Amino acid sequence: MALGPLFGDRPDSYGQPVNDVPALPSGPLAAASLSLVQATASAPIADHSIRTFLYARLLAGHDGRLNDAAYDEDLLFAACVMHDLGLGRLAAGQARFEVEGADLAAALLTEHGIAAPDVDRVWEAIALHSSDGIAHRRGLLTYLTHRGVLIDIGRDTTGIPAGLIQRVRTAYPHRAGKRYLADAIADHAARSEAAAPPGSLGFDLLRQRRAEAGLER
Repeated sequence: MALGPLFGDRPDSYGQPVNDVPALPSGPLAAASLSLVQATASAPIADHSIRTFLYARLLAGHDGRLNDAAYDEDLLFAACVMHDLGLGRLAAGQARFEVEGADLAAALLTEHGIAAPDVDRVWEAIALHSSDGIAHRRGLLTYLTHRGVLIDIGRDTTGIPAGLIQRVRTAYPHRAGKRYLADAIADHAARSEAAAPPGSLGFDLLRQRRAEAGLER
């Protein structure tokens, strides 16, 4: 299965920088993770998830963290690529989207024989990916996943050269308007009270949508 456009001319260079920009990982877990996202989430969200990994990987290189004992590229790819599974059609809409996505990702990792502690690390990275002020204190995997998301939505200023960011955007362009993520989160939040508990991102975006429409929550 093709995992999408790769940078440079070494598609088998798993985990290695190619012309300063990393290729996407290969292997059964990476293929299964990406396949699940592409089959169950919208194309803009799938591309956002891939860009999140590429930015997280570039950030790890920029910060000199690639040789840290806590750095695991397989887990980083899984966490980044599956972080928005809760906005896809497999999510039940009975919990906030971050938690539903984390549960779906954990199930896939478990099916692929990933050790329980590593499943828990990915679960936490996904569940906390939208948690400003918390994610950066919960280990390298959660930190990188969170930062990758923020870079892609334009809320993070990083030391990654602008040229590399543009190359990522060229390979995986933004194919929807600026509100595609906010709209998807609000859609999920509208499915049940449990999907949008007070204080959650879903709650805030749904309240904003209803306020704009002149409706009460």
